[in-house]
Amino acid sequence: MSPKMRIAIVTESFLPQINGVTNSVLRVLEHLKSEGHQALVIAPESIDAPREYAGFRIKRVPSLEMKGLIPLGFPQRALEPLIDGFAPDVIHLASPIFLGKYATKIAQNLNIPTLSIYQTDVAGFARHYGLTVAHNSLKKWVAKIHSSSDRTLAPSTWSCKDLEQSGVKNVHLWQRGVDAVKFSPEKRDIDLRCELLGSRPDRKIIGYVGRLANEKRIDDLKVLDIRDDIQLVIVGDGPARARLEKHLPNARFVGYQSGENLARYYASLDIFVHTGAHETFCQSIQEALASGVPVIAPHSGGPVDLVKHGWTGYLINTADSVALNQNVNNLLNKHEPAILRERTRSSVIDNSWGLVNEQLMNHYRELIQVRQLRMKENVA
Repeated sequence: MSPKMRIAIVTESFLPQINGVTNSVLRVLEHLKSEGHQALVIAPESIDAPREYAGFRIKRVPSLEMKGLIPLGFPQRALEPLIDGFAPDVIHLASPIFLGKYATKIAQNLNIPTLSIYQTDVAGFARHYGLTVAHNSLKKWVAKIHSSSDRTLAPSTWSCKDLEQSGVKNVHLWQRGVDAVKFSPEKRDIDLRCELLGSRPDRKIIGYVGRLANEKRIDDLKVLDIRDDIQLVIVGDGPARARLEKHLPNARFVGYQSGENLARYYASLDIFVHTGAHETFCQSIQEALASGVPVIAPHSGGPVDLVKHGWTGYLINTADSVALNQNVNNLLNKHEPAILRERTRSSVIDNSWGLVNEQLMNHYRELIQVRQLRMKENVA
């Protein structure tokens, strides 16, 4: 039996914020708990923020909250004695930016190995908003942080290459798991479909699930919103919702959904369309595939690893309205729905969180072993 580990997780985002970074950290904490390891979480302060999760303590640091953005955590000198007192075997940096950068300095002072998880393309977001100078600066900043870490895990082949091209060494692929029990074709709900389709049950349901923000390019769905044979359904919330409700007047906006309700919405779709072009992975695509729903997504970033073009969906430029319409028609008219459900689900069925998190545990163990060898060499 492997020795139990002590892991300090420093994350730029955590509950009550719900996003990809938070969800990944939650699954890691649940796995650590189930395997009998110890953990400490350090995260930005937020309104109604919990102080523990899965029995593990959450240390909150002062933060600045700005409308439409996650709270930005400010480093504190008190973090070093806190981490030193916890005596972690590894410091896990979840999507490090500001808080994570400070934690790398603490790790170096205390001779603790660090594992950085690359998850958010903040430089890509800056480029989307036309902030070229900010894009270049952020790209260098992120590369510097990950170069300071002992090992970086990235969620897609695209993000691995992007980091390596920026000069980051020791980058490994670590994808995300999916709950294939919760997200399943069996959750397809006829009553929900009737509710969404109203007096036109002959139409097909095409949906988007995710944060409603400008960088997600949900405006690309306008060409589908005006079609008479389609009911567009938008699942999620965010700062762009009010504007999008005006831009997509025929769409059904159902707000943020979670748990079994979210699973029902996924499985009740005929096609899932994701439009964000800066996704390092895109968990919503994986959840849609597990639900037996074919996917149309941008031919960039994380979706390239998830969608098998022409088999489980299509990879296109979703801003090209002609291509989007054409590929929607292909999925609706040229593929047998039952065969598509089997293809899509089987493409991700083995990506369980248990398997993915055990890969993470092995990365922890390897870093611990490297540290132990170095300590022996220093003594010798």
